Amino acid sequence: MKKNRHTRRAAIGLLFLCGMLGPTRAQTTTPSPMPAPLKAARVSRQKRVPSKADDFAGLNLTDDQKAKIDQVHQSMNTRRDVVVKDEKLSAEQRDAMLEGYERMERGQIFNLLTTEQRKEVREKIRARHAAEQVEQKKQSPPK
Repeated sequence: MKKNRHTRRAAIGLLFLCGMLGPTRAQTTTPSPMPAPLKAARVSRQKRVPSKADDFAGLNLTDDQKAKIDQVHQSMNTRRDVVVKDEKLSAEQRDAMLEGYERMERGQIFNLLTTEQRKEVREKIRARHAAEQVEQKKQSPPK
C-alpha cells in the first residue's frame, strides 16, 4: 500500500517534470503540415477511481463552514511549505510528514461537518474503498 503511494507520487512528479521541460528540439523543428484528424470517441471509458479529495465534494456547506475550511487549508499550507523547504529532512521523512498533514487536514474538515454531512462523507469513503478493492483485484495476477 505504501509503495503504491510512493510510486504514484513519483510518477506524478515525473510527469510534472516532463511537462516543465517543454517540447524537444525534434518536435519544434518539424512543423506538421496538416492538423491530425480527430479520433473517434471511445465507446467504453474506464471508470475513474474516486480520490480522497472527492470525499468532501458536493456537500452543501454553509458560509461559516467554508470560512473555517479555508482557515484549515491556509494553516496546513503554511505547515506544508515549512516541511517542503526544510533541507534537513530526507525524502521519506518529508513524504511522511506531508501525508500526515493531509490526514490532519481531512480530520479537521470532517469535524466541521454536520451529522448529515458526515454520514454522506462516510458513504463516499466506503464507496471509494470498495472501488479501490475492485481495482486492486483487477491488477493482482491470479495465483
